[in-house]
Amino acid sequence: MVPRIETLPITKLIGKKLNTSFANDKTVELWRSFSPRKAEIKNAIGSDLYSVEIYPKTHFFQNFQPTAVFEKWAAITVSDYNNVPEGMDTLTIPSGTYAVFHYKGKPSEAMDMFRYIYADWLPNSGFNMDKRPYFALMGAKYKGEHPESEEEFWIPIKEK
Repeated sequence: MVPRIETLPITKLIGKKLNTSFANDKTVELWRSFSPRKAEIKNAIGSDLYSVEIYPKTHFFQNFQPTAVFEKWAAITVSDYNNVPEGMDTLTIPSGTYAVFHYKGKPSEAMDMFRYIYADWLPNSGFNMDKRPYFALMGAKYKGEHPESEEEFWIPIKEK
């Protein structure tokens, strides 16, 4: 699978965050706390959802440790940071280049896609991972754990 390469403009998000790991995954807890409250965000742009991961190092997936902790967000894009609902935070994703991979299937079964991205595509691509947030963009075709669900994985990259 060949990704498309895109330059993301500065992107403003409002949402909820927590620290998690792959071994002690708190994604469901995060989305359960955010989803019922997303309508409180009055300056949203569109309805796409962002599942953002901020890794402490660009080589997080080399010598992968399932217990390594990273920051995870459930968020939506906004026009500005006016009126941030109580208990929510802001995140600015800096402009930069991303490799965008389309994924169709159950999110819980995406591990083969991630292995391909980090073990095959990235080392042979002419790019290194950049120190910006990674995110999954879940738009109108996202259907949760349905096998026909679609989303995009945005991997921050920079030329080697």
